[in-house]
Amino acid sequence: MVKVLAINSSPRMSKGTTALILNLFLEGMKEKDAEIEKLYTQKLNIKPCTACFNCWFPTEGECSIRDDMDDILPKIAEADILVVASPLYIDGITGPMKNLIDRMLPLLEPFVELRNGHCRHPLRVYSKPGKVVYVATCAWWKLDNFDPMILYMKAMCANMGREFAGALLRPHASAMMYLKATGKSVDDIINAAKESGRELIENGKISSENLKTISRELVPLDEYIQLFNQGMEESIKSARKR
Repeated sequence: MVKVLAINSSPRMSKGTTALILNLFLEGMKEKDAEIEKLYTQKLNIKPCTACFNCWFPTEGECSIRDDMDDILPKIAEADILVVASPLYIDGITGPMKNLIDRMLPLLEPFVELRNGHCRHPLRVYSKPGKVVYVATCAWWKLDNFDPMILYMKAMCANMGREFAGALLRPHASAMMYLKATGKSVDDIINAAKESGRELIENGKISSENLKTISRELVPLDEYIQLFNQGMEESIKSARKR
C-alpha cells in the first residue's frame, strides 16, 4: 500500500482554498487505496532549526530540539509520497512550512556525494527516496506567480533525494467561490484534482492535461481586478464598523 503524508500549512486549515484542492487530490488517491495521513502545521509545535548540527555529529539523525518533529520525521521518512500544501505568502511558502522543511535535515547524512553535477547529502538508509507533490493557491491572477515556490520545491527535492512529481496550482483561487456563487461550474477543476490523485497512485505521475485544468483561467484579468478590489472595499468598510 502506498503511504501518503500530506501537510497543509494554510492558517485556514480545512476551510481555505488550499484545503479544497488538497482534499480533492487526496480523495482521488484514497480511491486507489492509498494510506493517507493529513497534518496541519497550525496544530503543530515546530521550532526553527538552530543549525547546531547535533543531528549529524553527536547523535547521527536525532535533532536536539524536542517538539512535534519527533513524531513527524519518522512519518516523512516512511512516506512514499509527501504532499506539501501551502498558499503563496509573499512569493514563497508559509513560515511554518519552511520551519518544517528546514527541520528535515536529520534525514540526511553529513557526507557529500555528486548527483547530477551537484554536491548533495545522501539520504539516511531508513528514509525513502519517494515523491513530493506541491499543492498551492494564491490570490494573484497569473500562474507564473508560483514560479519562485516551484523552483524552491524542486531544489528541496534534489537536496532531499526525492522526486518532484508535480504541482497542483490554483491562481486567483477566490474566483472559484465567486463562480460557484453565480451558478457557474468548476466541476472540471474538481474532477481534475481528483483524477490527479488517482493518476499518481496508478501511474506514478500526473498528466499535464489535469494540471492545466486545475490552473485554468476562471475570469478575465480585468474582471478579476474589479471583483478583487470591490471585495477589499467591502472588507475595509466592514472592519471600520466594528
